[in-house]
Amino acid sequence: MQEIPNIAFKSQDGSSDIEFLPLKELFARIIESPDHNPRKPHRLHFFAVLIVTEGKGTHQVDLKSYPLKKGSVVKIAKGQVHAFQEELEYDGYLVVFTEDFILRYFSKSSVEFLSHLYNYHVSEPLVENSTHNESFLHEALQEINAKDGYAQVDIIAKLLELYLLRLDRQTQGALSRKVKNEFQQIFVQFKDLVEKKYTETRNVKDYAGWLNISTKHLNQVVREVTLNTAKTFIDQYVVLEIKRKILSSSYSLKEVAYHTGFDEVTNFTKYFKKHTEQSPKEFKMQNLN
Repeated sequence: MQEIPNIAFKSQDGSSDIEFLPLKELFARIIESPDHNPRKPHRLHFFAVLIVTEGKGTHQVDLKSYPLKKGSVVKIAKGQVHAFQEELEYDGYLVVFTEDFILRYFSKSSVEFLSHLYNYHVSEPLVENSTHNESFLHEALQEINAKDGYAQVDIIAKLLELYLLRLDRQTQGALSRKVKNEFQQIFVQFKDLVEKKYTETRNVKDYAGWLNISTKHLNQVVREVTLNTAKTFIDQYVVLEIKRKILSSSYSLKEVAYHTGFDEVTNFTKYFKKHTEQSPKEFKMQNLN
């Protein structure tokens, strides 16, 4: 059975947790050593920033296509599914980096700010008309090509940190809300649990138990971060995973039901229809034909 490929981070020299990839070089490298088709949906096990420097086009993130032009930035979080268009009509860079890189080189306060930027449950991946792309790429590439390698990775990390903070400020804007650090930490733990355990349970009480907090407190945390209840968050994630599997694998609907935690196809169909107002079969026919 074909499943959504999981792509691990692998730099060209094998020694770094960050890499700046010109799109032409990225596709040339894949042609030489194809382990996946970037034009087909694939799930990242690292973080990425797609920066468009010229041209126009589209990029798909979690089954939705976003229009791109010069100045566009697409944030792709660890665990998200994305795909390039068939024929690239734009140029730019894909900057990829690992979670370890962030934790090792970014300040603690920056990590807290950036949890907003890469929290794809509450933030759209597309940032339009970024005014910091050219200066960031110029300085970072200049540092990468510098003959003096002293503190090189640290400097590149600080350039990326500053760039991402500026992106975060642009995306938050007037809607910026301060979330208690304690709530952020609990929410991230909850999100990680949902991503790992959603096939086992969709019960809020189970997740609250794993987190050693009450269901009332868990709902308070999730509402503060996402403006929705914990149950809504779980259901939205399950529906997204169902859609991913329907559109990005060769599984039958019965197999999709099984792989997303449903013992009975009838219950699977009722659940999906309740949350999308169409059956899995209708969704598949509408999107694959």
